[in-house]
Amino acid sequence: MAVKMRLTRLGDKKSPFYRIVVADSRVARDAKYIDLIGTYNPLTNPEEVKIDAEKAKTWINNGAQPTATVKALLTKAGVSTKAEKKAEAKPAKKAAAKKAEPKAEKATAEKKPAAKKSTTKSTTKTTKAAE
Repeated sequence: MAVKMRLTRLGDKKSPFYRIVVADSRVARDAKYIDLIGTYNPLTNPEEVKIDAEKAKTWINNGAQPTATVKALLTKAGVSTKAEKKAEAKPAKKAAAKKAEPKAEKATAEKKPAAKKSTTKSTTKTTKAAE
């Protein structure tokens, strides 16, 4: 069973109000949900986001995947997700690897002699002209 954190729409026509819920990914948008995590009101100025941070962290640690919109709302509310923690750790490793790569490439380039250029293009043109 794939569990997602997503929005459920409430409110009248042209006045939306959303609940942030944990639900099975196979059920309809406004169908039964597993747990209510918070609310989101886009009509107020500024937008009102109320999230139970402990519930959200618990569900994320249990494997619930937030949708893109819910992920943005969690970030806005100050709740970090697993994916963000992993993404923050990776750039530091990549930067260290990039610094090491140019040195290794320079060392191998000095040892190997330069390769001769291929003349296949000129032979291809002559065979087409001969036909």
